[in-house]
Amino acid sequence: MIDLMARFAGWSMDVVAWRGMVYTIFILHFVFVCQLLLLQPLLVSAHVLVWIFIPAINFVDTAEVLEKVSQNIKVKRYSEAINDLNAAIEADPSLSEAYWHRASVMRQICRYEESESDYNKYLELKPGNSAVEKELSQLHQAKSALETASSLLDSGEFKKALEYVDKVVLVFSPACPKAKLLRVKLLLGTQDYSRVISETGYILKEDENNLEALFLRGRAYYYLADHDVAQRHYQKGLRLDPEHSALKKTYFALKTLLKKTKSAEDNYSKGKLRVAAEDYKAAIALDPHHVAHNVHLHLGLCKVSVKLGRGKEALDSCTEALKIDPELVEALHQRGEAKLLTEDWEGAIEDIKAALQKSPQDMNLQEALMRAEKALKMSKRKDWYKILGVSKTASIAEIKRAYKKLALKWHPDKNTENREEAENKFREIAAAYEVGFTKFPVVPSVILLAGFKGMSALGDDEKRARYDRGEDEEMGMGMGDGGGGFGFGGFDPFGGGFGGGGGQQYTFHFEGGFPGGGFGGFEM
Repeated sequence: MIDLMARFAGWSMDVVAWRGMVYTIFILHFVFVCQLLLLQPLLVSAHVLVWIFIPAINFVDTAEVLEKVSQNIKVKRYSEAINDLNAAIEADPSLSEAYWHRASVMRQICRYEESESDYNKYLELKPGNSAVEKELSQLHQAKSALETASSLLDSGEFKKALEYVDKVVLVFSPACPKAKLLRVKLLLGTQDYSRVISETGYILKEDENNLEALFLRGRAYYYLADHDVAQRHYQKGLRLDPEHSALKKTYFALKTLLKKTKSAEDNYSKGKLRVAAEDYKAAIALDPHHVAHNVHLHLGLCKVSVKLGRGKEALDSCTEALKIDPELVEALHQRGEAKLLTEDWEGAIEDIKAALQKSPQDMNLQEALMRAEKALKMSKRKDWYKILGVSKTASIAEIKRAYKKLALKWHPDKNTENREEAENKFREIAAAYEVGFTKFPVVPSVILLAGFKGMSALGDDEKRARYDRGEDEEMGMGMGDGGGGFGFGGFDPFGGGFGGGGGQQYTFHFEGGFPGGGFGGFEM
């Protein structure tokens, strides 16, 4: 009985254990089934979505990228357009349209090697596309034209180079920064400074820190003599790059030019004319091609030279100024003054009259014209200084010695073989000094005149001064052909001939005799 009860108790415990095991297995299976039932639709859906929608997603991104690229190109954001195309090609290396678009952008900004590579890649993917082949041909033309234009710039053929840039490069590569800067350099070479300023303005709107554009724009203002604006451009560039060699060189050259110009002007105003002349010359030599500024330097040098009495130098300087600006009234006036110094009377009158036409109320010009016309009138009389071979600053003693020497040389009695020429010369010499003479009947004795008691042109201080001032012309006392000046009517020491021919005798007496002795007096 006891044994039976023990067996029953053991059997009861086994049933409980088995029941617990069964319940555990059931629960585990239930959980597993639930997981399968719940997760399988999700997995299937995800798998289906991946295979169905990924191509659609790629299609939408490509369309958007190409549209975005087109918009960026319109607003000239070429770098952003290239970045978007790079991303599209990285996502799908077989995307041919992206290669074509990127090749086109690269061509427009003249990155020709990269552009050519993308065109070739597109043609590998889609051979025979005539539009792409045409663009590739345009690339080659633009690249060749850019190289040719650069060579022509180096050889100074600016206008011809401009044709290559304008008609080829910027047609096929309209956004090429290299071509735009090359165009500005060529315009600078042709001295079209206004267009240089305009073109660099567009470049600086896109990139305000473009050093090359700042430099070229500054050069244009410099050659227009707008030095303050030029300096500001140079200074801005040097703040961005203090070691930029071209900017440093031009900036300090401009400062030197302005300093030398100011020195010349200051010395002129202080009356230091010789120093001013050297300063003007030095300033011109700093940049002979800076005509807009040099016109004033040439004029300054002309004015200084006129004051210094350097007629030829003044004439050259004013002529240079007028080559630059033919309408410069002051240069015409000063060149007229220079021509007076060089005794070009007609030329002086012509220049001063031209200046008066442009400035008819200018009193200085009117006075200058009167002086020039008077000088022309005086030039038509005989130059007694030249006849006697003395300078206009010669002393009375020098004039007397010159007269005695020439009178002895050309005395007709000493020139029997060329008597007619000697008479003419002697008459001219006598008129220059206008010696006194006396006409007497022949008598045995020699009548001596006490020195130069007659009126003289250069031998008398007062009459000489009047001659120098041209007053002899104004008062009707001109010493025209054969003398006759200063109240002597038609003075002619040979009017009665030398010896005979009227039976009259002329006696000339030189105080102290002729130089070298002898001929204390001579008779005819």
